[in-house]
Amino acid sequence: MAASPSHSNVLKGGATRRTALAAGLALGVGGIVAGGRASAQAADDTPYVAGSSTAPIDILNLLEIEARAERIIPPAAFGFIARGAGDEWTLRENRLAFDRREILPRVYASVTQTDTSITILGSRLRTPIIAPPTMGHGLAHAVAEIGTAQGVRDAGGLLTLSTLSNRSIEDVAAVTDGPRWFQLYQQQDDGITRELLQRARAAGYTAIVHTVDVTVGGNREANIRNKFAWPRSLPLANFATTAGVSKPKSGLGWRDLEFVQKASGLPVIPKGILRADDAVQAAKLGAAGIWISNHGGRQLDGTPAAFTVLPTIADAVAGRVPLILDGGVRRGQDVFKAIALGATAVATGRPTLYGLALGGRNGVHAVFEKLTEELKNVMHLAGADDLAKLSPEVLRS
Repeated sequence: MAASPSHSNVLKGGATRRTALAAGLALGVGGIVAGGRASAQAADDTPYVAGSSTAPIDILNLLEIEARAERIIPPAAFGFIARGAGDEWTLRENRLAFDRREILPRVYASVTQTDTSITILGSRLRTPIIAPPTMGHGLAHAVAEIGTAQGVRDAGGLLTLSTLSNRSIEDVAAVTDGPRWFQLYQQQDDGITRELLQRARAAGYTAIVHTVDVTVGGNREANIRNKFAWPRSLPLANFATTAGVSKPKSGLGWRDLEFVQKASGLPVIPKGILRADDAVQAAKLGAAGIWISNHGGRQLDGTPAAFTVLPTIADAVAGRVPLILDGGVRRGQDVFKAIALGATAVATGRPTLYGLALGGRNGVHAVFEKLTEELKNVMHLAGADDLAKLSPEVLRS
């Protein structure tokens, strides 16, 4: 695809481009990586060594694979993936919020089979589980987003590819025919943003997930304490053929939602919404869905869990658009509870990366299969045969 006319300084030569990309990541995406201290933190020249095993893995539950992945992922990179912002109250609250709702099982329900399939924005999925956009899967495994895409497809889920991926929009599309969305960190340069969106549409991505809660980076102290620096050997593949580096836009307004809609020609889902009035306004402006998220506790510490605000947002939106929820999803009962309170689908980010680290494509597949298997078990025991029939009445607070 031809570069936008606004691109004035085309990067030439692989080494020059890799250097510029690393600098762009460290400075332009600084807060995302270093919690606001990127200017003092250069990219790491040490060749990065990620896991490479593709052997099938056994998973007892998703809560335990974090410790297994920690033994494989280099310490500073693991901290980048696993830790949150500030005191990490929101990171912990994402899990604890699910415990404050109890499931009321229905007996004599004659459940013999369970249906976990959903349809969302035209994509039919065997499971209501989505891989959310997470940066740089090369930190977890040598195959990076290629393995994630294949594992998610094999499990019948949906992939959301990050703008800041280590494999390009086109390379990921070439290895999977599964449903996929593209996540956008809107760039300061409208030409670069437009080019990314048009590339995604041309490569068969069917929706754009517009991240709106990272106008500046969160206070991620673990990254500073661990002296985490992005490895130069893991370039941002989506910028390798653009005439610029990643410089996310620092101030977003509602007009930007309209810009992304027009520039992409695809359904747009704002991600990072925690307020009912924001959700209603987004829906009024044509958002195709609402992604309820606090960025995995990595942005503003002290915000509520996505699960906590889900009922209020669901009531306000009143079924006009699908709702996706992420943050702390680790068990089948978490998925069950979220859907009962109005979510259409849930996303689980860190476990997906942990599975990738442990077994590449097979590890990701195992994570999705385990969560779906637990969901089916919960449905049987709760007396529910179809996710579409769930409602808040199956829960007690």
